[in-house]
Amino acid sequence: MKKVLILFGGNSYEHEISCKSVNFVIKNIDTLKFDYTLVGIDFNNEWYIINDQDTIDLTWKSKSVTKIDNIIKFAKGFDIVFPVIHGNTLEDGKLQSMFELYNIKYVGCDSYTSLISYDKLLTKIVLEKYNIPQVPYMIYSDKFNYDEVRYPVIIKPCKCGSSIGISVANNEKELKKGIKTALKYDNKILIEKFIKYNKELECAILQDKKKLIISDIGEIINNGKWYDYKSKYEKKTNTTISDIDKSIKKEIKRLAKIIFETLNCKNLSRIDFLYDLDENILYFNEINTIPGFTDISMYPKLINNSGIKFKDLITKLLN
Repeated sequence: MKKVLILFGGNSYEHEISCKSVNFVIKNIDTLKFDYTLVGIDFNNEWYIINDQDTIDLTWKSKSVTKIDNIIKFAKGFDIVFPVIHGNTLEDGKLQSMFELYNIKYVGCDSYTSLISYDKLLTKIVLEKYNIPQVPYMIYSDKFNYDEVRYPVIIKPCKCGSSIGISVANNEKELKKGIKTALKYDNKILIEKFIKYNKELECAILQDKKKLIISDIGEIINNGKWYDYKSKYEKKTNTTISDIDKSIKKEIKRLAKIIFETLNCKNLSRIDFLYDLDENILYFNEINTIPGFTDISMYPKLINNSGIKFKDLITKLLN
């Protein structure tokens, strides 16, 4: 039986989302094939074995836990690590670098790919070279010229997920407020054209040995609004298999495969697109190399729709 270390938590704004995701994983892992140990990382980046694994929430550290003093020695005692981790310091290549340095096998993209993919600007720069269509954008700096902005725009921290720190601006006052908010999360800020009438489309990719399984196209029903944090995790957002034209679906799958391979992704990724209904233009939006695994997350839903049960998905990732 393969020994698996499942990690969650971390010093990140997305700590709570990681807690939600890990419940899905431990609920669906095949315990006849995998002997797993659950470890939480607190906001001080200290590691704890979780002795009470019924349900993980933000109170996990107040329950029965055992602190791990030597995390490298501990992690090397497992056949594979599954980092169910979201956010800075853990999804952005740092954790992956540690695993690579100590020859610890883990699920997910390598440190280089994780670094590039987590930084929205770096992702754009790389994919521009491969002619991947992207929403027009500007980079905020001390010399930023507000007169060049054409509203509305959407403001994003470059290195933050789950729509945290993101806002929409219709004028200069709102833009300055949005930049101030985004700067709380990152010192590098993207300002993109806001496409009001759009379809938010997502494609899940699972690497099954050397074969890429590319899902059908999922759609976030946003009713003209943007998909913020509350919509993702606190509301019952309507997600469905998109009824968009087959030619657009085919193009999304084609671009998703190029993006996955260009960034040298491994095991899994969710790749998101925006379809501008006014201009009839498809844009790449972002990639998530450790997508959410909550009960309402699009990645497991799309893979399940491809005929792979949740338990089989976890098994494929761990083999």
